[in-house]
Amino acid sequence: MRLLLVEDDSLIAEGVVTGLKKLGYQVDHCVSQRQAESALSTDTFQLLILDLGLPDGLAIPLIAKLKSRGLPTPILVLTAWDDVEKKVAALDAGADDYVVKPFDLRELEARIRVLVRRHQGRQSDAIHWRNLTMDLASHDVRVDNDIVDLTRREWLLLKEFMLNPKRILSREHLESVLYGWEAEIESNAIEVHLHHLRKKLGRDLLRNVRGVGYILNQDYQGQQA
Repeated sequence: MRLLLVEDDSLIAEGVVTGLKKLGYQVDHCVSQRQAESALSTDTFQLLILDLGLPDGLAIPLIAKLKSRGLPTPILVLTAWDDVEKKVAALDAGADDYVVKPFDLRELEARIRVLVRRHQGRQSDAIHWRNLTMDLASHDVRVDNDIVDLTRREWLLLKEFMLNPKRILSREHLESVLYGWEAEIESNAIEVHLHHLRKKLGRDLLRNVRGVGYILNQDYQGQQA
């Protein structure tokens, strides 16, 4: 799950990015409305976290502009103003929810899960594939009742596949999910992470569609390798 954070306060941004990455998200960060528009025009994100007060102005018109263009991405607003009028204006412009600064990271992450769950039409934070279960709240991954420990990037990969069970995911897409705008990516990094994921969850977890990408295997048996 890849998020875009638009926040000009460096201390807040650093805390949010670090905290959410530890919780299993890939977070890219920019500091202005102009940068946000550019990022959204070239990349795909599952959620936009948008500070209302940015160096290039109040972001409410940006929300309205993005929604008028048909942007499907949920928008979670951050605001330092405990001002009902601004909150209402942001929601009326198309924002899906808001958090008032200062906020607890646990609340922010819970609101992220709720918005993405609602956007994807799910009723629960638990997602399933055959006898594999992934709980997005507790971070437990189970085959039957056995918990399987995954690294952060293995977790990110598995989550992306399980949220898109019938979609072939390209290598480029998986790189963006794992690394975002990070510059240094080993040429075989995705293959290495997929190898470890299969080793922990079963060699038949994924099917390689040659020249296109990878997809969850319909015949997965949920047996560890």
